[in-house]
Amino acid sequence: MTIDSLLKPFQRFGVHLGLERIERLLAALGNPHRSVPLIHVAGTNGKGSVCAYLSTVLAEAGYKVGRYISPHLVDWTERICINDQPISSRDLEEIIQQVRVAIAANEESPTQFEVITAAAWLYFARSRVDIAIIEVGLGGRLDATNVCDRPLVSVITSISREHWQVLGPTLADIAGEKAGILKPNRPAVIGNLPGEAKAVISARIQQLNCPAVWVEPAEKLKEGWAKYGEIEYPLPLLGDIQLMNSAIAIASLQILQQQGWQIPLAAIQTGMAKTRWLGRMQWTTWNHYPLLIDGAHNPAAAKALRQYVDTLEKPIVWVMGILSNKEHDEIFKALLRSGEHLYLVPIPDHSTADPKDLATLAAKICPGLESLQTFPDLFLALETAIHTHPNRLVILCGSLYLVGHFLQHQRNTYTDN
Repeated sequence: MTIDSLLKPFQRFGVHLGLERIERLLAALGNPHRSVPLIHVAGTNGKGSVCAYLSTVLAEAGYKVGRYISPHLVDWTERICINDQPISSRDLEEIIQQVRVAIAANEESPTQFEVITAAAWLYFARSRVDIAIIEVGLGGRLDATNVCDRPLVSVITSISREHWQVLGPTLADIAGEKAGILKPNRPAVIGNLPGEAKAVISARIQQLNCPAVWVEPAEKLKEGWAKYGEIEYPLPLLGDIQLMNSAIAIASLQILQQQGWQIPLAAIQTGMAKTRWLGRMQWTTWNHYPLLIDGAHNPAAAKALRQYVDTLEKPIVWVMGILSNKEHDEIFKALLRSGEHLYLVPIPDHSTADPKDLATLAAKICPGLESLQTFPDLFLALETAIHTHPNRLVILCGSLYLVGHFLQHQRNTYTDN
């Protein structure tokens, strides 16, 4: 059986937050999570790059490092890595089979995310990783990753309004859910938060007596370098947002150093230089034409992308698709400017917003667009953008699933050739 076919039966349970099912499932598997030291990372944006920095630096320092993230862009194996190497398809299929066997027939079924999370814990425990970097899937308090009571460090990268349908309508509500990963007397590293969210997190930190580091962005040095505290390091990921994300990672590593982990400066510098994070402000090519791809799937991420794009000082063609449950208006407000071109496409195999509805909204928000078109297919839109506007910067964004669809097509094309 394939990984997709093994996991598909659990897809019908959708997003169903809660810890009872995952705790019962992990108990049936021998509680593998209890043998894995971890850094737990929550936040609206920045989780992935912080996890990438941490796992790459710690591997460079000589540790065996598990990393669990979501969603994947192309393949399920991306979610579960050791020292930046994805689990093999064979190993993942085998472990999912073992997880399925452990599910009690007379109990409420776990969700798909809970099954893959249990598989990650089992793989890391059996592989005897020294440490795991665990990214929260959704929220924090009731997320399936939130089953450990003594994390080495709990990290909250950022908080903005996303998944409000599940987490609550206000920033305070969302902050309350993300604060659920904080544990009594355990260190916390917190990024720059809006006032409403900061008040909630501060109160929770005080209540739990968490030693906390409130991180300020790193200082930008010469091209491609940054400085946080006394540490200077290369910064390969693009956008000023990485000054904050990298600083959060460095602050977390400094706490590990205080706990006795051996992480020399050379490992930090080399590890930061080696860090890669697929599909986020990433330069690639399409038919030998330069293309910038980025998720930009919520307003905060869209603002970060716009900030980077403005530094390039180039005329733009946007190729975008957005999920139906996102804040379309706020994403458009963050990205679009008069004189630019916008090509809208659907996101295959997901709950996509209708490109025609998006076009109507975009025309109201940015009436000065030079052109506005809808396409039935991403690659037709890219082809048109490149051939019609060869001297403009083409940017593909709006959804990580759309970026994943592009990368899958790229991989298949490369493999076929």
